[in-house]
Amino acid sequence: MEKFGKSQPVTRIEDVRFLTGGGRYVDDIAPADALHAYVVRSSVAHGEITELDVADAREAEGVHLVLTAEDLEAGGFTLGMAGSLVTNRDGSKGAAPLRPELAKGRVRHVGEPVALIVAETLAQARDAADLVMLDVDDLPVHMGLDFDGPTIHPEAPGNRAFDWGLGDEGKTEAVFAEAAHVVTMDVFDNRVIVNAMEGRACYAEWDGTRLHLCVNGQGVWGTKDKLAEKFDLDPSNVRVTNPDVGGGFGMKAMEHPENMLCAFAAKALGRPVRWASERTEGMLSDNAGRDLTHTAALAFDADHRITGYKVHTICNLGAYNSQFAQPIQTQLFSRVLTGVYDMPTAWLHVEGVYTNTTQVDAYRGAGRPEAIYLLERLMDQAARELAVDPWALRRTNFIKPEQFPYSTLVDETYDVGDFERVLAAAERAADRSGFDSRRAASEAQGKLRGLGLCYYIESILGDPSETARVEFAEDGMVDLYVGTQSNGQGHETVYTTFLHDQSGIPPEKVRIVQGDSDRIKQGGGTGGSRSVTTQNTAVLGAVDTIVAAFAPFVAELTGAETDAVTFDHETFRVEGSNVVMTMLDVAEKAREAGRDDLLQHEARTKLDARSFPNGAHVAEVEVDPETGVVTLCKYTVVDDFGNLINPMLVEGQVHGGVVQGIGQALTEHVVYDDEGQLLTASFMDYAMPRADLVPMIAFSTEAVPSTANVMGMKGCGEAGTVGSMAATANAVHDALWTRGVRQADMPFTPLRVWDMLKDAEPLAAE
Repeated sequence: MEKFGKSQPVTRIEDVRFLTGGGRYVDDIAPADALHAYVVRSSVAHGEITELDVADAREAEGVHLVLTAEDLEAGGFTLGMAGSLVTNRDGSKGAAPLRPELAKGRVRHVGEPVALIVAETLAQARDAADLVMLDVDDLPVHMGLDFDGPTIHPEAPGNRAFDWGLGDEGKTEAVFAEAAHVVTMDVFDNRVIVNAMEGRACYAEWDGTRLHLCVNGQGVWGTKDKLAEKFDLDPSNVRVTNPDVGGGFGMKAMEHPENMLCAFAAKALGRPVRWASERTEGMLSDNAGRDLTHTAALAFDADHRITGYKVHTICNLGAYNSQFAQPIQTQLFSRVLTGVYDMPTAWLHVEGVYTNTTQVDAYRGAGRPEAIYLLERLMDQAARELAVDPWALRRTNFIKPEQFPYSTLVDETYDVGDFERVLAAAERAADRSGFDSRRAASEAQGKLRGLGLCYYIESILGDPSETARVEFAEDGMVDLYVGTQSNGQGHETVYTTFLHDQSGIPPEKVRIVQGDSDRIKQGGGTGGSRSVTTQNTAVLGAVDTIVAAFAPFVAELTGAETDAVTFDHETFRVEGSNVVMTMLDVAEKAREAGRDDLLQHEARTKLDARSFPNGAHVAEVEVDPETGVVTLCKYTVVDDFGNLINPMLVEGQVHGGVVQGIGQALTEHVVYDDEGQLLTASFMDYAMPRADLVPMIAFSTEAVPSTANVMGMKGCGEAGTVGSMAATANAVHDALWTRGVRQADMPFTPLRVWDMLKDAEPLAAE
């Protein structure tokens, strides 16, 4: 690992400015003369718009512009937000109903944008919103997961969004017919709201020729392309920037209507226009996550080896196709369908349904947490029904080290892995051998104790290519231009220290430049745990480019042959002399010599394959049967992330991901009433995980370096969430099992757990 990073726990460089008020978020940097936008939203879940009178709002004090769908179309704007489609089992495409930026003719969920008001102040825009006369004739609301309720879109009969399948259905059914054991389980994966620390925000500027949108997103190039298309602009006349971003989690990777609306308004008025979501507004309008209902089954032979796996999933897409919703719930879900197990056959059938709720899309993990949660819940259930040890059942079915590279049933190739080694380390770290005594101590106090295991695997996603450019600036600094976008993960620290490790350039001399489509010509943004692996591969390529260009110049300066010049990741040396030059020394000499061509270097690299982070999560809980309160007592993680660049940042990423998964398992839950009203629209009703909910998280790694990149890395950004949901849920179910609870779904709030125990009392008494 010496050559590819020193794996030192370096503290975060960017935290100094964040903690001292130096962060530059959208609201911090919006132009002082920007007008304020406010969105008028639907207060009903489904209905025909019979009146939308904005005349009084347009005359209100301070108002510069009021936009409706009709105004957008009159201004040459084509309504409709893009949504990726999948291919149905019959060869047709999934449903593609229009999702307008502002509702046209009908509203389909509470919170849907209906009008945009732009005024001198936010207070004036809010006051004008009260003057909008919106009359909606209610239509029947569809909240169920059936395919015969009130129609939301004529393009989707029965509200069916898609009907997708993967695998060999006939072969799988034959395997199940011959199986020695079959275990079936219904699993619900509850909807959650992302609730990034910084809500969505943007501002737009138009100078008569060029359009600039500043948005707190997860990349700039996709948004740039959409703006150019929507406003019929040459791409060179569109600039998109991402400043500091306070959390994205996949939600900010997708387009939302407000970006386009602010751009339209700025272009129409010739003034900057800014908008920022309030918390309840975000809960009503941000793309939500999860919300899947599964029926899954595993077939086993007499030796408890898995012979088949079949899954039927219904995923709730909300009222519209969000940008990636259909492929995330199908193709990305299937990517780790079979987990870490050697499975000969499987069949996955996923159906999407529209409901009168906010749209659902990617949330930290983009399909992989959902797949692993389902499989690992089912593995625990199988162990109980087969009366075998859940750890032993997993070991029996692990893909063995000698089987790598391993081709899965969904055409993924796992390059390396040693799952038994990782699991053994987790067993020791969690003190599994002492669990029985801890359970006995809990029972002596009238409490229930459970131990839950999840062995997860995930894959990095997104564009396998990335670009890095290094510029030696006149002020003596070195600018590193990257194509990814930090949302708070510590990218500045990772890229700075990695460049230092490879080049010897002092960290204090490095500036990271990101999130500006004018300054960086292309990039893949952030998402899918891709950033460090893809970006540092590009940085490595850029360093190689610098060395290749600097070596002949050093030879020229010293009168040596190029072959005599070497670089040891810190200095250039010339064989047979005492010449020692750093990269900064060479750059300064190049500047003095007028060799500007040596001051900028760029590399674009592409990973040959994906890497597959994996690991074991072990949760231990205690349940008070009198109150239903679940206490998470111990949490242990052993991950295989391959080689690490900065273990401290990795541990922080794991902690954050684990807490997000624990939050979904124990507290978070989106609840609508029968009329489509969101009942959990504030933190008074939507319970986020708190510090007192989470114990100290024991974290360690067992590295099996990846062969998919030269650094042997595997990515880690989403791994904590992928493993923690099932580990926590399995622990709670383990605690409740002895009391007769056979169906236990997230979230395990006190009332829900108490109800589970009460409902199971007759079975427990048998």
